Amino acid sequence: MPEAKKPYVIVVGVDYSETGELAFTEALTLASRQRPAELHVLNVMPLSLPMLAPEFTANGATVSINEAASRITEHVQKRLNEFRTARGDDIAGLRVVPHLRTDSPAFEVAQLAADLEADLVVVGTHGRRALARMLVGSVAELTVRLAPCPVLVVRPKAHPAPVPAIQPPCPRCLEARASSSGKELWCEQHRERHGQRHTYHQGDRSSAETNMPLVGRQ
Repeated sequence: MPEAKKPYVIVVGVDYSETGELAFTEALTLASRQRPAELHVLNVMPLSLPMLAPEFTANGATVSINEAASRITEHVQKRLNEFRTARGDDIAGLRVVPHLRTDSPAFEVAQLAADLEADLVVVGTHGRRALARMLVGSVAELTVRLAPCPVLVVRPKAHPAPVPAIQPPCPRCLEARASSSGKELWCEQHRERHGQRHTYHQGDRSSAETNMPLVGRQ
């Protein structure tokens, strides 16, 4: 008797946001193209000490673990029904399992992927700019680093942010450098903005040809 083929396992993290729903839809689409396949849908409660405080706050309301578990189960069933209606029998035979865990979303997504020997993780990203990522971190970026398998990051379509234009050099500054043989870097106007600078030379013990100028602000 031939050995049963290992299912293609996908783990997707959902948080009921727009990007989470995009990730869920993408994971369903990918899973529907595999036979056999399993889709594991994970919602993570940002909860510490769950045994002592089995509740968390979502949208200003206190929700118990049981309520959160019921919510993810109902949500998964609703999305499956919508997907089935839109695409017919695309998910016939697909095993879909909801999961609820607590603590760090990125860590728990990666841990579930490791526990299940997943072939793919799907997560959404809000596409925050650099400052926001520095302040609050990125679940998607951390998941990519922690996951034991490939990670597909899904984001909403959007027009790319405009790139700041680099201005050409000031003509008067160029004239000042040319006329002073480089001693003056700025014209009178920009000298006030950039400040006066002195160039200090640090001598190399082995060769004078390796002298590197150290520029410091006065």
